[in-house]
Amino acid sequence: MLPGEGEAIEIQSYKHNGKLHRVWEESVILKSSSTEIIGGNDRIIVRESNGQKWRTQEPAIFYFHHQKWFNTIAMVRSDGIYYYSNISSPCVYDSEALKYIDYDLDIKVNPERSVLMLDEDEYEIHRKEMNYPQGVQQKIAEGVDELKSWIYARKGPFSSQFVENWYEQFLFYR
Repeated sequence: MLPGEGEAIEIQSYKHNGKLHRVWEESVILKSSSTEIIGGNDRIIVRESNGQKWRTQEPAIFYFHHQKWFNTIAMVRSDGIYYYSNISSPCVYDSEALKYIDYDLDIKVNPERSVLMLDEDEYEIHRKEMNYPQGVQQKIAEGVDELKSWIYARKGPFSSQFVENWYEQFLFYR
C-alpha cells in the first residue's frame, strides 16, 4: 500500500547493515504512484541515529523512485533552488514510513548548476566495513551515472518547473 496524497509520513534512512541512520518527521505526500513518491516538508525535525536532533532550514520538495538508486531533495531558498541527492537503494513504503538504504555518496547542485560529488571517502570506508556485495556496488555506480545524466539534462526533479509546480501543491497542504 502507498501513502495517500496529503498524508503526513515519516522518512527513514538506513545503512547497509540495517541500522537506522536518520529520520525525517512530518513530510507531506504530494504524489504517490507505483513508480515514484513526491512530497514536501518545511522546517521539520530530523533525528540522527546518535539521538541528536536538528531542524531543516527551508521548504523542500523530495523525489523518491521505487526503481532508481538515488533520491533527491530540492531545497527552496531565497537565492534559488539547491539540490541534495543521496545515492541509495530504491525506496519502499510500509505502514510505518518511507524507507531506503543510504549508500553514502551524495551529489549537491547549486542554482548555478555546478555539481559536487560528496562523501567518496565515507563510501570507501563503509563499502569495506559492511562488505557491500559486487551487485550493490554496480547498482551504486549506475545510480551515480544516471543521477548525473538527469542533472545535466534537467530531467525530473532537476527541472525548475518541477520544483515550482510541486512547491505550489505543497503550499496548498500547509
